Amino acid sequence: AVVVVAVAIGGGGASVWYALRAQDGIGAIRVGQWTAFPDIGTGDADPYSKARVAREGVLPLGQAEGLTFVAGADASGEPLRRECAYTMSGPMPTARFWTLYAADASLDVLRTGKPRGAAMHSYQALRKPDNSVEIAVGGHPAPGNWLLSGGSGEMSLVLTFYDTPIATSTGLSDVTLPAIRKTGCDA
Repeated sequence: AVVVVAVAIGGGGASVWYALRAQDGIGAIRVGQWTAFPDIGTGDADPYSKARVAREGVLPLGQAEGLTFVAGADASGEPLRRECAYTMSGPMPTARFWTLYAADASLDVLRTGKPRGAAMHSYQALRKPDNSVEIAVGGHPAPGNWLLSGGSGEMSLVLTFYDTPIATSTGLSDVTLPAIRKTGCDA
């Protein structure tokens, strides 16, 4: 009986821990490698999203404010690694402002130990004539748009759009986000 109770409590605790850390699941939408929870800042948020907000102590954006997407894998499905370089390229949805940062497992901005932060925003980005962007992500400087990552271990990219029509349910139907492709890794 003690073993059954231990397995039930351990299994239940593990499943809750997984559900709160997963970037997929109830209420999630996927666009390529990117995942978002559009209802997280609303009264329609599912219980897991509410628990995630409470556990992490974040202030989620409401639907009228914006939407955050997180990518933890590249276009081939491999986890993003800090010791690798990536190219993030493609269209950006209409938004008044967007931010992009490289994040650790807690989705906090990476600490790189360098004066340049692991973050950038739309006013810094060079755009192509079709309004798409190409951003190099990695530990070594690159021409054009470059987002510093560096170090070792897994990472995520966090892309937030502010004051955007994609935050509404009808705006999500035809959204395209930049693809993330690995270009190499340090030895």
